[in-house]
Amino acid sequence: MIETLLKRSAVLARYQEAPYAVDRDAFLTSCAQAGYSNAMLKKIAWGLLAVADSIDLSVQISTQDIELAVDRRTHFTRQGTDPQANGSPDTRQLLVRFATQWVRSMGALRSPEGEYSPFTAQCEVFARYLREERGLSSVTIATRRERLVWFFRELNPSRQALCDIVISDIDAFLEAKGKQGWTRASLSALAGSLRSFFTFAEARGWCAPGLAAVIESPRLYAREGLPEGPDWNDVQRLLASCNTDRPVDMRDHAILLLLAMYGLRRGEVAGLSLEDLDWEQDRIQVRRPKQRLAQRYPLQPAVGQAILRYLREVRPRCAERALFLSLLAPIRPLSAASITALVHNRLSRLGLTLAPRGAHCLRHACASHLLASGFTLKQIGDHLGHRAANSTLSYTKVDLAGLRQVADIDLGALR
Repeated sequence: MIETLLKRSAVLARYQEAPYAVDRDAFLTSCAQAGYSNAMLKKIAWGLLAVADSIDLSVQISTQDIELAVDRRTHFTRQGTDPQANGSPDTRQLLVRFATQWVRSMGALRSPEGEYSPFTAQCEVFARYLREERGLSSVTIATRRERLVWFFRELNPSRQALCDIVISDIDAFLEAKGKQGWTRASLSALAGSLRSFFTFAEARGWCAPGLAAVIESPRLYAREGLPEGPDWNDVQRLLASCNTDRPVDMRDHAILLLLAMYGLRRGEVAGLSLEDLDWEQDRIQVRRPKQRLAQRYPLQPAVGQAILRYLREVRPRCAERALFLSLLAPIRPLSAASITALVHNRLSRLGLTLAPRGAHCLRHACASHLLASGFTLKQIGDHLGHRAANSTLSYTKVDLAGLRQVADIDLGALR
């Protein structure tokens, strides 16, 4: 494979004489079969070469070992001896990513559990309890597990047993997150996740009794915050900005319409498959992970046309059944995080300074638009997939247009 990429004999010899040449070439071949361009394959080849001299694949190595190997190689060649080593953060991240994939394919990558946390087994037992006994959604379970990983990674000094963790460790963690700019609501949710885990751990006898009871979180007040979403005119500008003939715009236009018109969550859009589209009945099916059910909507003409255009002109021809895919190799379904990123970037280009500025703010915009259009809270809740009216209230706390009308009323005659 490498012979088709590198034409200069001296450069080719350097790649072929480095360790693991056969294994590196096999990995490059698999990347080529996945659809990577020759330019990207050359970067991948450089990433593998960057670590080949510095690692021993006869033993298990960590991602930190790979990062150190890449950093040493890039520092050595930063003067321009290799055209792929420009020393930029993006290039470093790319080299580390592909080198890690190669090491994993060789079966030599040390498991993250051994690298980061001595409490992985306890976290898995806790996750199974949340899933099987509490019946929580997969999203909630993944969020709580992620927060636990953050906490255990940042313990300073690290602890070898859960019984060694004390309340000052938890307080220091929450305080550090507060200094990083976390809101009181986010800190409260973080503390709640820790409290849930340590309550479970106490029942199992893993930690000191009474620890969960003294975990404090910031006080929150009922309906204290105002969710911020873009004005509906800004939503129209957002949709118009990607209504072009560019492939990425055609895909993103369909995604944004689903977020704005149906108020879908990012994970619900990412979870759509080709089977969820019923073109004969003009319907779309959305899986609601929080409610663990599927909800069917009429397929609005504008949304249907945008999706159909994406399918006909843009979507890669592949075996993947997910509706929205990456447009460049490797072809894979878009993740929920990818959808948040694309919304954030497009809102930023319009100069909107919302906080937060992600996919969920379009759900707020949808709810506010429906309220301003005269729909009841029950109708809005059904549209958003809520089971309780209180859930809908968080999206429609203030009818700003209605308050402005009240403010314009002349009350002088009542004096």
